[in-house]
Amino acid sequence: MSDNAAARRRGPYATTPARRAQIVRAALASFAEHGFERASLRDIAARAGVTHAALLRHFSGKEELLLTALARREELDEEQADRILAAGTSGAAVLGQVLADEFADPDYLRHWLALSIAATNPAHPAHEYFARRGERLRRRLRDDSAPAAQTRTNLTGDDKTVMVLAMMDGLRIQALLDPSQDPLRLMEPFIRMLITPAESE
Repeated sequence: MSDNAAARRRGPYATTPARRAQIVRAALASFAEHGFERASLRDIAARAGVTHAALLRHFSGKEELLLTALARREELDEEQADRILAAGTSGAAVLGQVLADEFADPDYLRHWLALSIAATNPAHPAHEYFARRGERLRRRLRDDSAPAAQTRTNLTGDDKTVMVLAMMDGLRIQALLDPSQDPLRLMEPFIRMLITPAESE
């Protein structure tokens, strides 16, 4: 069978992964611009260059798109963090660099905060994602601070994760309240204090 004949036989399924990825990218952009509640499937479809009906052939609705988009954002963050580490950046500086683009976009920050607050409701579709988002950060902190098992305050891995997540959300708020400041610059020294082992007395 020729390649063209095989492609015709496969039909639309040949491009399904690429088309889904295209729709997810459009959903990320729409959620970032409008927030989850105001974003519409028709807007997402238009951004992806597909019809509303075609979008619904790939995703059951906005909730599934949100969860897929959040998972994709996490994958992209992980890939970026690995690239930054591979370039020789210290572990303490990685998170600030990963967040740099986000902090440069006030609307994105505002919508992310709104989504994370809404997701504190156990009935929200993104509740589980936000409840478990510390797992990836906990792994990063453990890997980046392997020689620093003990800190001056003997914090556990869970303690460190909660503190870093709280710092991130707090810096998001401060960046929106006072755009003239650069609160993200505080992330690296904060993490250095958190993961640097206590000096011997």
